[in-house]
Order: sequence, then C-alpha cells, then structure tokens
Amino acid sequence: INSAAVAPKSTRGSNMFSLLLQTKHTSWIYFSLLGICFTTSPLLAKPDSLKEVTDANWEKILTGEWMIEFYAPWCPACQQLQPAWKEFADWGEDMGVNIAKVDVTEQPGLSGRFIITSLPTIYHSKDGVFRKYQGARTKDDFLSFVHDQKWKAVEPVSSWFGPSSFLMNSMSALFKLSMFIRRCHNYMTEKLGIPVWGSYVIFGLATLFSGLALGLLLVFIADFVFPSRRFSSHDYYPKKQTMDQARLIQQQEDAIEADGEEDDEEEEEEDHDEVWRKRRGSPEGRPEPRGQAFPDDALRKRVVGNRGEEEEEDT
Repeated sequence: INSAAVAPKSTRGSNMFSLLLQTKHTSWIYFSLLGICFTTSPLLAKPDSLKEVTDANWEKILTGEWMIEFYAPWCPACQQLQPAWKEFADWGEDMGVNIAKVDVTEQPGLSGRFIITSLPTIYHSKDGVFRKYQGARTKDDFLSFVHDQKWKAVEPVSSWFGPSSFLMNSMSALFKLSMFIRRCHNYMTEKLGIPVWGSYVIFGLATLFSGLALGLLLVFIADFVFPSRRFSSHDYYPKKQTMDQARLIQQQEDAIEADGEEDDEEEEEEDHDEVWRKRRGSPEGRPEPRGQAFPDDALRKRVVGNRGEEEEEDT
C-alpha cells in the first residue's frame, strides 16, 4: 500500500515540474519577442526624415517645399550645424516640408549648379522658386522661417541663375569636369607614381590637342552648313575668270584715263609758262634784251610802278 501511494505522488511531481519549465520557457520567448518589438518599432514607424540630394535625383526638389543644406564633412561650421539641422528635419514631416542635405565634396555638379561659395549654405525652395536663407541657424529659427512663411520676404533667385537654367547647367558640367580632372591627377600621382610636373604636362598636351580637334570639327561643321561657292556652283570658275578679265580691262581703262589727265596737266602747265613769258616782256611790249632778265620780284615791282605812273598821267 505504501509503494502504491508513493508512485502517484512522484508522477504528479514530475508533471508539475515539466509544466513549470514549459511556462517559464514560453514567458521567456514572449518577453524576448516583446522586447524586440519595442526596440524595432521606432525604426519601422519613423524612417530617417533627412533626405539626401544627389546629381541623379536633384530634379525632385523642383516640386513641393524644401529646405536644403549644402555642407562638407571637413567644415567646422557645418559640423556645428548638424544637430540643429537633424532636429529640424524631425519636424519636417509634420510641417509638410522636405528637409535635405547635399555633400558638395561628393556632388560637385550641384555645387556648381547653385554657385556655392561658402559653407554651410541653405536654400529654401517652393515649387522650383529658390531663395537663399540668411537667418540664424537654430531649430526654432528654421521652424519660424517655414511656419510663418518668412521666406516670402526674401527675394527669389533670378531665372537666369536658377538651377535648371542653361547657364547653371553649363556651370554644373564645368564643376564636374574640374572634379574629374582632379581625380585623374590624384590617380596619376598616387597610383601610377607620375610626378606632379609630369601630370601637368600631360594635361597641357591633352588640352592643346583637344583644342585643335575642336577647332577642326568647327571648321567641318561650318563648311557643311555654309558651303563655299566654289563647291556649290558648277560655273564658279568661268564666272571668276570673266570677273578677273573685266577687272583687268577696268584697270587698263583707268590707267589710260590717268595718262590722259597727266598729259592735259602738262599742256596746261606749258600754256601757263608761255603766258608768263609773254608777261615778262617790257612795258612797251618789246621783248627784254638777252642777258637783262630781272628776277620775279623786281619784275612785279616794275610792272606795278609802270601801272601807277599810267594812272597818274590819266588823272
């Protein structure tokens, strides 16, 4: 009887122990899952509100309202601004404003497109109209600028200097080219071991030959668009010969006329000299004796004196 009574008690204790272990194991799994849900729920509920703008997706800032910060990782002022800018970005979704940042060291095209000359630089955009932010750089000032619409008092950027204009597209391409050249220079000097002066020589020759190739291409384009008359007309050379012959004939006629004018001038000079010789005769009309010719001044005085005497006799 004692053995029979003991056997049910031992079985009952083992069943209760196993049930207790299962309960503890289940509660441990439950609390683990609950902890994981609590730790991951903020990330799933609220993604990163600070957007990244690049050369590939910059056109999305042309629609909607945006606040964009241009910064560089090495800039101390930019590093000081980051905490306030991240706090401001947390309010962006509630205010209906997109908060973004642009790393100018990684996006040289956007640096040229917006003509970034100082860091950090902040722009406000409303449906493609850009305004440069000039206020204090705190979270409250950013919120007031957007919520109170203080951006309306700021003069917008001219359409000539807008990021989508032809001029700014050219500036963006120029900045990209400069960054490409810089990377090539660093690659040649650091990876290939080419000295700095050698890199400069290579870039100088490349610039020279590219300029020659571009000039030759422009000449070909000009000849194609505006072809020369010698190739566009079949009777170009006959017309040219006719024009040359007409030009030669005209030159000969001009030469003949010039010779005739010179002959006429010579005849007039001869007639003038003959008249002067006659006037150099004596007052009585007789020619002067040879060897008694007077100088021109003396002759004029003599003629004037004779005329004066004649007038006195008449009176």
